[in-house]
Amino acid sequence: MEEKWKKNLSSEQQDVMCGGGTETPFTGKYVKFDKKGKFVCAACGNELFDSDTKFDSHSGWPSFYEAKNDAVEFKEDTSQGMQRTEVLCKKCGGHLGHFFDDGPKPTGKRYCINSVSLDFKK
Repeated sequence: MEEKWKKNLSSEQQDVMCGGGTETPFTGKYVKFDKKGKFVCAACGNELFDSDTKFDSHSGWPSFYEAKNDAVEFKEDTSQGMQRTEVLCKKCGGHLGHFFDDGPKPTGKRYCINSVSLDFKK
């Protein structure tokens, strides 16, 4: 992630978005959040998810079954002894979370995203 995006991030956001860290489950401000609007990248403001695609996955992180068109990109992640798919903001490259094929209809997908990687716009 470029320095221009990093300068406005908290130390926790930098750990997650620049270092691939994760927040503690069930602690993020958007886990039990149900307002209508758009979730955007905390670093660059890129629109990532509509609130209508958010669901409770009981995983401890905000989950979405669909991302905005062309808003995210994917990367193989073999850290922590697992094989997962990392979700990155397509605009700034910030780490958002991980992607799984165990979500609800209509897509069957689950974007498991760190709250600190997100901001919300009504």
